[in-house]
Amino acid sequence: MRGERMREKPKRGRSMRGRSIRLKPVRARGRVALVMGLLLLLGTACSGGGSGSQGGRITLRFQSLAWQAESVAANKALVKEWNATHPDVKVEYVQGSWDSVHDQLLTSFEGGEAPDIIHDASDDLADFAYGGYLADLRTLLPERLKSDIPQHSWDTATFGGGVYGVPFLQEPRVLIANAGWLRASGVRIPTPERPWTWGEFRAVAKRLSGKGRYGVAWPLREPVSATLNLSLSTGGQLFHRGADGKVTVRFDTADAVVPRTVHDEVNTDASASGATLGMGGSDTLPGFFGGKYAMVPLGFSYRQQIVQQAPKGFDWQVLPAPAGADGLTQGVSPQTLSIAADSPHKKEAAAFIDFLLRPENMVRLALGDWMLPTGTEALKDPALHTAKDGWATGAALASHLRPAPAQSVRGYPEWKDKVATPAFQEYYSGAIGLAELRKRLVRDGNLVLARYQR
Repeated sequence: MRGERMREKPKRGRSMRGRSIRLKPVRARGRVALVMGLLLLLGTACSGGGSGSQGGRITLRFQSLAWQAESVAANKALVKEWNATHPDVKVEYVQGSWDSVHDQLLTSFEGGEAPDIIHDASDDLADFAYGGYLADLRTLLPERLKSDIPQHSWDTATFGGGVYGVPFLQEPRVLIANAGWLRASGVRIPTPERPWTWGEFRAVAKRLSGKGRYGVAWPLREPVSATLNLSLSTGGQLFHRGADGKVTVRFDTADAVVPRTVHDEVNTDASASGATLGMGGSDTLPGFFGGKYAMVPLGFSYRQQIVQQAPKGFDWQVLPAPAGADGLTQGVSPQTLSIAADSPHKKEAAAFIDFLLRPENMVRLALGDWMLPTGTEALKDPALHTAKDGWATGAALASHLRPAPAQSVRGYPEWKDKVATPAFQEYYSGAIGLAELRKRLVRDGNLVLARYQR
């Protein structure tokens, strides 16, 4: 998952990123793109702004989506360090926003004004990659970087055989728990080596509930990615690619474990509050701090918000998400760095990415975002293995993270918005049963995907 907190930056509106947008083929832009390119070069030569060359010095634009103070500071510091040691290649830091990145990039690609280096997330790259707007990085990146990041992470940014982004930050979903409440209950505390099963998790949540208090709060305003990513632990896949390359939806027994657990906790056990189903993660924190919920499943980066907002003396801890038939496996959509296909300085842009993602620098970026690096060397850093704030628990989960199930599925945004989101919301609230959920996801879902695979 790219991190729900990034989508949910405090009290902001819903991103337009999830819309299904048909991109124009690159060839269709031919003559217009040539004219706009000439105009852009002329404007750059006159103004000295943007990417390009002037007096033998190359200027690259790096659009960053960092928004937390620590993360912005880390990114800007690294840009400054690069510029101090590379006088012939200057990098300009450009501040972007997770709220509008998809539409903003689409506009800049179409207008020939895209930044050279693009910060995004792997679940946003498919349309841009297939549309020809991003450079294939396979021949641009050094062997050091390619070998440092595991193949399963590279798979999140691989489309049609090409690699269109460097996955560098990721976050598992974990359980943030009221440590005092759990100790007083006498339940077994799970660890990455001995996690709860989904059945145990349900039983524990029920044991912790009663007298107006709930064992768990499920903030599922956006239920699809959370459900699909956690379902990898039970062997759920939902999307299946055939020998012809086409994807179909199946809702098998393994796909039902996580949805049924949430549904039954809300509607049968009364161990989860139905009021939180329409909330984002941040919305549940006041109730968590106030002793209404014992546990909240959240993205790993929420720990920073908890450190900043928790009342003095509040005792909390990070627990691994429940495990299923496939153990602690869960899906993620890492943050990525890409290079625009139209950039005239791809080699220099790749060199900057390599600098930015040296192990020591990747650690700085991870600490600034309260997330985990994808690089194997960076993950060894002692700062990521401390008990404080649950870093060690998160680091222990890194090897279990895999590409989100819908990572390369064309038509997924429309399926998610029009079919899956309302179906899951109605099922979790108790308005429909499991059979109806299955019918909608499969029947209606395959009708949507078929339009994208003709």
